[in-house]
Amino acid sequence: MSLRTGTAGRGRAGAVLGVDSGGSGLRVALAPAAGGSALTWSSPVPVGTGGRGIDAPELLDRVLPAARRLLHEAGSPGCDAVCVGAAGMATLGDDLHAVLPGVLRAELGARRLALASDAVTAYAGALGQRPGVVVAAGTGVIALGTALGPEGRWRRADGWGHLLGDCGGGAWIGRAGLEAAMRAFDGRAGGSPALLARLEAVLGPACGLPGKLYPRPDRPAVLASFAPEVGRCAPDDPVAAGILREAARHIAASAAAACPPATSPDAGPAAGPAAGPAAAPEVALTGGLFRMGEPLLSPVQEELQMQLPQARMTTAQGDPLAGALRVATALTEDSLALPVDGALLRVVC
Repeated sequence: MSLRTGTAGRGRAGAVLGVDSGGSGLRVALAPAAGGSALTWSSPVPVGTGGRGIDAPELLDRVLPAARRLLHEAGSPGCDAVCVGAAGMATLGDDLHAVLPGVLRAELGARRLALASDAVTAYAGALGQRPGVVVAAGTGVIALGTALGPEGRWRRADGWGHLLGDCGGGAWIGRAGLEAAMRAFDGRAGGSPALLARLEAVLGPACGLPGKLYPRPDRPAVLASFAPEVGRCAPDDPVAAGILREAARHIAASAAAACPPATSPDAGPAAGPAAGPAAAPEVALTGGLFRMGEPLLSPVQEELQMQLPQARMTTAQGDPLAGALRVATALTEDSLALPVDGALLRVVC
């Protein structure tokens, strides 16, 4: 685990806490409610799940000591608001919904609490409270969009896990790359000798792959670990390049399904300035998969231009942890404009 400290805002009374819990670990950040740099804590070990979904006692056993340490470092007596963003909140968050509000009030003094899907905090980190769509891609992939305004609601596409979806995500790319490698190993059409060479370099003999993969409880992560190898081979290997092109089509299709219509000028201040009769929705990409760089980003951008010609590409402003802090800050200012629906985003006052 690690602790990173900043200096701005130290010693000020009000503070907001953000939590980002996902497959790659757990992160906590504390920032002054009035703005300023954040203090952060992180651990690469993810929070487990049980019969009631995400394990609330385990999350609290790790978050509370980190929060107290950050509050002490900041010289703050407590938190005005907390936002917990977690992968699986919408479908595996029963334990968190039942346990967190009372404990966080009692232990940290939090007056307001938001429980959010990590897709919502990814959206808030990337676009803030502006209309558009955010594609968050790592091991899996999910697209989340909203038009905001009085009629605003969340529009979701994919994020259904590696058996039912997550099309174009890291596990999808890794599995396709390994399949192409095994085709080459067998001598079947459509195989990639380049990917076979990378398989054997990083995972050992191809014939031993089933025994290494199928018994693993973390199969999606193992599959996703091969996605960077597909990216490395893509510039010189047409099979690898084709896999990334198909992944880009899936990613753009999810973005198109989740993207809201253009915003009318009277959609409210949260929608931002209108461009002519309607403002084009923004599209942002976030998540570790896009660190693959040009081999994936180039086809994704081309597919987005074809499938979402009415949208405007923009750079993500921040990550899901920054998004959790943004949501918590909005709670303290009574300015939360993101749709509150009880599933993807629930607010407890």
